[in-house]
Amino acid sequence: MSDEALLLSRGDLSLESGNIAKVLQFFGVPARNATVTEFLGRTGLDHESSSKSRVLCSSNTFLELIQALEDNSALSLSWREHVHSVFVYAGDIPAALQQLVRRLTGDKSAVVDQARFGGQFVVSDRLDDFCGVMAGLPISASKANFGASLVLNTENGNATDIISLGDGAVFLKLEYNGVPVFLSTSKEIIDIAAELTSQNFDVREHFLSAVPLVLYIRWAFAETCWRTPEASACLVIDDPLLKPTHGFVDFQELLSLMKRHKFSTNIAFIPWNWRRSAPEVVQLFRENPEHYSLSVHGCDHTRAEFGSSNQQRLYCKAQQGLERMDHHESITGIHHDPIMVFPQGIFSEAAMTALKRTNLIASVNNDVISVDPRPRTITLCDVWDIAVMRYSFPLFTRRYPWEGIENFAFDALLGKPAIAIIHHDYCSDRCARLIDFIQRLNALRRAPTWRNLGEVVRRSCRQREVSPANVEVEMYGTELRIENRSDQPKCFVIRRRECEPSAIQQICMGSQEIAWKPVNGRIESEIELNPGENQVIKIKFHDLKATELNGDDLPYRLKAMLRRYSCELRDNYITTAKLRLANFSRRPVMSL
Repeated sequence: MSDEALLLSRGDLSLESGNIAKVLQFFGVPARNATVTEFLGRTGLDHESSSKSRVLCSSNTFLELIQALEDNSALSLSWREHVHSVFVYAGDIPAALQQLVRRLTGDKSAVVDQARFGGQFVVSDRLDDFCGVMAGLPISASKANFGASLVLNTENGNATDIISLGDGAVFLKLEYNGVPVFLSTSKEIIDIAAELTSQNFDVREHFLSAVPLVLYIRWAFAETCWRTPEASACLVIDDPLLKPTHGFVDFQELLSLMKRHKFSTNIAFIPWNWRRSAPEVVQLFRENPEHYSLSVHGCDHTRAEFGSSNQQRLYCKAQQGLERMDHHESITGIHHDPIMVFPQGIFSEAAMTALKRTNLIASVNNDVISVDPRPRTITLCDVWDIAVMRYSFPLFTRRYPWEGIENFAFDALLGKPAIAIIHHDYCSDRCARLIDFIQRLNALRRAPTWRNLGEVVRRSCRQREVSPANVEVEMYGTELRIENRSDQPKCFVIRRRECEPSAIQQICMGSQEIAWKPVNGRIESEIELNPGENQVIKIKFHDLKATELNGDDLPYRLKAMLRRYSCELRDNYITTAKLRLANFSRRPVMSL
């Protein structure tokens, strides 16, 4: 039986409780609503239920519940037997929160104050099971976290700080009558149905409204909510040719760093350069496939190459790019991951529709909002997901290292892979900043497994066990590597969101075609795997009818060539000279 969340209220469900319900739904946790009176009756403290209740409510509601329990000793006993834990967020009455804290701690001097901007949030390193990948992390405090947040100061030793700010706590673990109570001092709960107003989600701007609740859900519903089989990671460097050096990237030196610090690198390779790879670098890639891989970076990498509305043109460009990558592979022997990295991060709805009909398995991008005049609405829920599935083609998000290790950690908490992006100039300090970032990522409590970009996408899924022999799986890319890690045979029910099932030509497992059916906006198939067995599921879509794969006229080809050579000139000479001069000018002058 699945664990159920109980959203407790004093009447009508509040806005914040409604937001909690959305987050619970995102993680696949069933929930129901109840008033305090209903909860105290047989619908709440049900003696026949085999599962303990997980209660979520405001501080005002929980204070009312405590008062009712203390008036009835029989209910107090039932409470301990049938309640697993409680998540409490600050209500709209600060005095009620302070009264609740004093009751739970027995500290009559406990004080709840308004949080003030400044300092860092620190996640406890003493509660690994609860804090998971975020344990021990300091998080830069953003002004967005303070308007609706309070800080608790208490000298009671029974209170365990989970997230602290200065000398106080903003999220802590308490206890009431033998039941753990997790108290967040934030009055706001994030609304993941809200529209994304930037190109990606930044947890630093929503820290207290998001992190305490997500930590609690992942802990309290560990056997019920969606989870990912493993945390994967890959570093992506955009643009470099496969020459011994490109700008500040030295491929031999980078390989040595990868071996020493245990990470992998994918080069977003511009297909236009397919005939220009140096033999010594080709050899490096061929001999070290566990460290180096290639993905598809556009086709010619012209300005806004995949930002137009001409679907036929976009399809031809994507196919031309893949043909060039195939030619490169036949010449060099270097396999490429069939993943599109958009030039300049620019893409359109038409591009997503075109890519769906190619042999690409996903796209990877920093930005998640298309450049169309009226772009599709992308919500916080969309970017919390393993990949953005709002378009016709899956889009996996990636981040720059300077977005903060806390964003990578929160992505991992959500189940997203860690895909980091840099350009050659980030290596201008002999990769010191890069290695510092890699070490911090590898030092997380749940360190990622570094893979090539193709395997990162194939292994990115959500799953949950619905019975000892049955597992539900949510698929994202058009290829999925599924593995039975148990010691008994299992049936995997695989579902993937698909708005156009008629576009599917076939779904295969290896060389075997498997049956599938459309179900409520998804496609669904079933496979059985023996213990230790793993298979790759592939979805093949019907091709678009292309009039001509290469319709580029001579002026276009000359312009593309000029752009490629000018970009190389910029990377190899202009940018490197500027940065070296800047670094030299910052050196201290030695006196004679």
